Amino acid sequence: MTTAANGHETLSLRGVIARVFLPFALGYFLSYLFRSVNAVIAPYLRADVGLTAGDLGLLTSAYFLAFAAAQLPIGLALDRLGPRKVEGVLLIFAAIGAGLFAVADSVGALVAARALIGLGVAACLMAALKAMTQWFPLDKLPVVNGIVVASGGVGALAATAPTEWAVEAIGWRPVFGVLALATIAAAVILWAFVPDRKRPADVPEETLPQALGKLGVIFKSRAFWRVAPAVAMNQGGFMAIQGLWAGPWLRDVAGLPKGEAATVLLFIAVAMVCGQIGIGLIAERLGRFGVSTLTVVAVCMAGFIGTEVLVAVGWTAAPLPLWMAFGFLGTVGILCYAVLSRQFSPALAGRSNTSVNLTMFIAAFAFQWGMGAVIDLWPADAEGRYPAEAYGAAIGAVVVLQVAAWVWLILPRRQS
Repeated sequence: MTTAANGHETLSLRGVIARVFLPFALGYFLSYLFRSVNAVIAPYLRADVGLTAGDLGLLTSAYFLAFAAAQLPIGLALDRLGPRKVEGVLLIFAAIGAGLFAVADSVGALVAARALIGLGVAACLMAALKAMTQWFPLDKLPVVNGIVVASGGVGALAATAPTEWAVEAIGWRPVFGVLALATIAAAVILWAFVPDRKRPADVPEETLPQALGKLGVIFKSRAFWRVAPAVAMNQGGFMAIQGLWAGPWLRDVAGLPKGEAATVLLFIAVAMVCGQIGIGLIAERLGRFGVSTLTVVAVCMAGFIGTEVLVAVGWTAAPLPLWMAFGFLGTVGILCYAVLSRQFSPALAGRSNTSVNLTMFIAAFAFQWGMGAVIDLWPADAEGRYPAEAYGAAIGAVVVLQVAAWVWLILPRRQS
């Protein structure tokens, strides 16, 4: 079985997996590992650098701010230069940021290093999705994209108990040194092994003004603004909580020691991987019976919001299944990329995906930092633990915004 020629060669399915899918999956693995690792190392950062909840929220969310700021330029670059070049260059910045994070000894230095990491991995998912649109048919994208995103779930898994073990063994600073080296290796693999795919002969090369004009078309699209608020609120909240505040909640509200909290985070990541693959498969199967992907998105988002309500009220009777449901349902946003891919031409895939990504990561930055500021309104006890009411207020505020965005998502469908 072969794919279409890329202008230089024709790749078999095995070749596409080895030379396209796996290198981009590795990049997204590292991206999600960087995104999630602070949930585990938060107590070490508090102890070593003396961070408050607000400091920790700002530090961790700096990743999202830099990530968001890079999205629109990355979208243009992906459609003009291709995913291999864009991601290969940016990963070098992530490696530099990881190296600086390993030696930083102040809040300002840690924030700057974290922002550099966010900039460096900002193209990892979008480059992968762009590459998948180049090498796979549109009807396979929900499943293929789900498997790509599952590689990020494996990165989130690596950022839990395995990271806790590594930090206990060698310290959090050497761990970041190792991550810097791994990121350099990923950049080299992209440059050395991934083939470029030439622009089809019937698609003329765009000038920059033309490219910017088509970006305007995306932001004027009703289809885009039907989906973008729900993706931003739900996925932004998911990333803010999973990437940082889940760990402190498990320790402060559920009363779990660091090791047990890291184990729960591990199972959240396992549930994420299952959701990233499983929800895509469910959507594809239901599509055969006339159930739209957008309907699957709406139903799963409603379930996800329900899990957050239980977290907000401090339900600790069964934290493991609760947080696994959170991890499984919280991955539903990946289906929205497939929804948007059907609304715009393949030539706009990079820009449409990064446009929705922009809204999502702005929300993730605001939520992660804002939740820290809200939690800081309550005093910590002698052991540095914050009360359940603090987490309830912070997560509850996110839930209110998510409900509003979910209603906006389903109302047009009822009226159509």
